[in-house]
Amino acid sequence: MIVNRAQRARDRIVDRVDATGFSAHGLHVRVGEDVAEHRWTADFREDVQSVAKGVCVLAAGIAADEGAVSLDEPVATYLPGFEFGAGSDAVTLRRLLTMTSGIDLPWSETMMSDWPDLAREFLRRPSRGRVFQYSNASTYTAMTALAARVGDVADFLAARLFEPLGIEAVEWERSPNGRIVAGGGLPLRTEELARIGLLIRNRGEWQGHSLIAAEWIDAMHADWVVAGESPAYDRYALAGWNGPGAAWRLHGAHGQLMIFLGDAVVTITAEDHFGADTIAAFVVETLAVTPTAS
Repeated sequence: MIVNRAQRARDRIVDRVDATGFSAHGLHVRVGEDVAEHRWTADFREDVQSVAKGVCVLAAGIAADEGAVSLDEPVATYLPGFEFGAGSDAVTLRRLLTMTSGIDLPWSETMMSDWPDLAREFLRRPSRGRVFQYSNASTYTAMTALAARVGDVADFLAARLFEPLGIEAVEWERSPNGRIVAGGGLPLRTEELARIGLLIRNRGEWQGHSLIAAEWIDAMHADWVVAGESPAYDRYALAGWNGPGAAWRLHGAHGQLMIFLGDAVVTITAEDHFGADTIAAFVVETLAVTPTAS
């Protein structure tokens, strides 16, 4: 029996998950054109958490391709009725999506409802310059600015991203203002998420058609900004984290992972926040040593 590269990688990852007790739900492995899958739970849509930030980057890139926005134009251009703190009027979509707005508003469980409008509260605060702070408020504000030009972001993506990928009836969680919560709240099945992963691996190409310019995909793991000193959390780009090792990843809370290395992309959905870093490192180790099909 011929076992392909994706199957070999899958089997190693499954064995490690079972041995360590990592609370995985689903696994999708693609290496080249080889595909393998595994489930530990029933198949269902679940919140992909901060992996949704990568989808927001795709939304911004598609809008830029259409000429609706520029990632390097101040969002004040798109939000003329907003009040801006000192320096915040110069913040661009790119800085919001790379978490370098310099605006201080850390994450909290109630951030969507703590103020009448989270985006207005965010932008009325001063900017300290190009300073990194990871916060869902930054992505939410970016998508608020984008919506001012393209309308509802989920509707905008339906025809341009989800439907071409065969992902139907996406119900993105909404803020009290009716906007997508952006930095999370996007429910997808493991395999649906893996389709987005394949699009990213293929630099915006899907079944012979370009859905988004390659430059936006490349920017998800290039021009890194310093994010801290913790291993695998020290560099950030447009929604992408550097590492582990030579890989890069989209990483959501509770173990939602999309890991890219060469021609491979591994997608994991889970309910295990603290075990995710270890399993991500093992995935990269596995991809690095997985032999060709034999």
